[in-house]
Parts: sequence; C-alpha cells; structure tokens
Amino acid sequence: MPWVTAVDTARKVASTPRFGQLECVKKYITLNGFERLREEFRRLLHEERPRVTHEVTVAAAHGDRSENYEYKLGKKKLREIDARLHRLQKQLESFEVVDPAKRPRTDRVFFGATVTIEDEDGEYTKYQIVGSEELGPGCISYEAPLGKALLGKREGDSVRVRRPAGEVEYTVVKVEWK
Repeated sequence: MPWVTAVDTARKVASTPRFGQLECVKKYITLNGFERLREEFRRLLHEERPRVTHEVTVAAAHGDRSENYEYKLGKKKLREIDARLHRLQKQLESFEVVDPAKRPRTDRVFFGATVTIEDEDGEYTKYQIVGSEELGPGCISYEAPLGKALLGKREGDSVRVRRPAGEVEYTVVKVEWK
C-alpha cells in the first residue's frame, strides 16, 4: 500500500465515529512501539506467567482452596495475565508497523514523524506522531484531534484544534524523521 494511501486511510478511519468498533481496520504503530509490546508479551509469557503458576501450585498444596487467599489471588493474577496476553497477541497480529527511520524524507507530517509546533503564546512543543498503544511523554496519537490535524501538514502550516478551553492555533515549525 503506498504511503500516501495509508496516511489518507488512517486519517479517514481516525475520524470515523465508530472507529473503536472497526476490527478489520489496520492500526499503525512505530517499530519501537511494536518492539516494546512484543517484549511485554515475551516477558508475560515466559517469566511472569510461569512465576505466578508456580505460586498457585505452592498455594494449592496448602490444602483447602475455598479459604486459601494466596490461591485465589494467584488464580486472579493468572486470569489477568492471560487476558493481557490475549489482547497483546491480537494487537501484535493486527498492527501495521511503520519504521520512521525508513520513511522517505519529506517536509510533511505523517505517522512516525517528530514535529515541533508553536502555539499562540509562542510556546514550542515537540511530539512524535504515534499509535494509541505507544503514548508517553513527547508522543501524540495520530487519532487524537491534534494528531489528526497535523497529518499531511508542512513546515509553516497552521492548524486549529478545538480544546475544552476553546480553539487553539498551532504552527508547524519543524518536521523530522528519526
């Protein structure tokens, strides 16, 4: 799928009212975000789950399970781990991985770009445009209002975003690919 088509699709899908209910749609994630989720999956499957399984086995050996707090707690932890593993597996299978370092260099904001913006007060902020599963400091989802508004913009372009306190205008100062 050509990059422009993928970005157009992401923008269109992100603005769909029932976006969260669409399961057939690819969600985008950076290579770093994908590797973090894959590492979490590996850690849960090969370290955390075996440790908790052992704890449950030890607790079960203490006899009556109906009043065995450690056993019940361990079983609850196992259910939580299994649910997270299931969710991670589905996500890892459905993501479209984008490596920003391998994207063609452009002055436009696309998924994976790091963009510096200036607000109306002259404050500068730098964000990387990422998927919703990899949010953190310095990151903004391509599905968020500001992320959607920035997609496809060039250095010098302005966008207006509705915030709870009213509309705010931002100017794209710099687009980087790292």
